[in-house]
Amino acid sequence: MSLAVRTLNFRRGERLILDAIDLTIEPAGITAVLGPNGAGKSTLLACIAGLLEPASGHIELNGQPIATLPPQQRARHIAFLPQTPEIAWPIDVATLVGLGRIPFAGFVSDADNAAAVQRAMQRTDVAAWAKRIATTLSGGERARAQLARILAGESEWILADEPFAGLDPAHQFEAADLLRQFASRGGGVILTIHDLTLAARIADRIVILDRGRVVADGTPESALTPATLREVYGIEAQWLAAGMHGSSPMIAIHGKRAS
Repeated sequence: MSLAVRTLNFRRGERLILDAIDLTIEPAGITAVLGPNGAGKSTLLACIAGLLEPASGHIELNGQPIATLPPQQRARHIAFLPQTPEIAWPIDVATLVGLGRIPFAGFVSDADNAAAVQRAMQRTDVAAWAKRIATTLSGGERARAQLARILAGESEWILADEPFAGLDPAHQFEAADLLRQFASRGGGVILTIHDLTLAARIADRIVILDRGRVVADGTPESALTPATLREVYGIEAQWLAAGMHGSSPMIAIHGKRAS
């Protein structure tokens, strides 16, 4: 079930935030959207999720404009994790994770919903917190609980805006592995991320935005070229060859480009 962005333009007042974005993204992989602050990354994800209405253009899910889908049906196909998901009231973690099953109310049994919640909590290692009040969790713990909520939905697509923010390095890799497992089961992941090295490590495809336009799109090696990073971020970087024990190539950042 592919996602397609068709000549998407988004304005905030007179300012053009997204400028003629055209992308077709297939499932069973992780697509990372990169770019400097203000490039339009979060806006693009919100448009794909159907949360923002573009000035022109549209989003298609398997060839059907998502604007024509009822919200509950759309939510069963696409799960969205915002950058700073708010927990507005003191509910326990199990209840928080269970919110991911709201789109399935009336479509599956209570037992199926409960089983999906339990699977998600086990995968994210938050089952032991089931009775803890979510508002008392640390930032990193909240991030893991929110990821469990998204995984509980068992949708075809996960859209995640900075899903690794607030996580320590070990839990960043754990969260990345969970998203990789989701993709390996046929799901599609689109995420925004600032960490170029982590993006290069986990993504199958990288889309780089700059001032609302796509300036690079391809594999990590083809998108994160030294020339592109110099132009977009103003930094000097290079790819390092794969190391011992089968480690993947890595991108090394040397600093700001010379003025």
